[in-house]
Amino acid sequence: MSSSESAGGVSIESPFIDALGVVLVKAKDGESEVRMPLRDEHMNTWGIAHGGVTMTLLDSALALAARSIAGDGIGVVTVEMKVNFMQPGRGELRGYGRVLHRSTTMAYCEGEIRDSEGHFVAKALGTFKYMKRLAVGRDIVKQKMRSDPKAMPGPSDA
Repeated sequence: MSSSESAGGVSIESPFIDALGVVLVKAKDGESEVRMPLRDEHMNTWGIAHGGVTMTLLDSALALAARSIAGDGIGVVTVEMKVNFMQPGRGELRGYGRVLHRSTTMAYCEGEIRDSEGHFVAKALGTFKYMKRLAVGRDIVKQKMRSDPKAMPGPSDA
């Protein structure tokens, strides 16, 4: 199943994740599984999975677990994520995510990465905020997203 196909009603829908070669195995009932065969461009200078690749796979697994129990038209954004690296990732990486607790607006998740031999590579805990999906790409959204060079951080006057 490609990353854009649905597994249990959830799909990845991310050009960045597609470019990495992440494949959705399942996302249903607060649990997820993704896999990613490592390629040369995923490696660091020591020839093992780059930490950013490992973190991205974990972020995807946790987010998909959270989305698997969201309603239609609801997505998630990562609020925070903590990762512990246990050992180098080699071969194909598999990411697993699970929702530990869900409130009205947030999901608290855990996940892990294992390599092709089943070795424990990394562990993550993350918090995800539920949000209505935006119609990204529409002219009105683009207009709202344009920045004002004179704008200051904080609440707007509008």
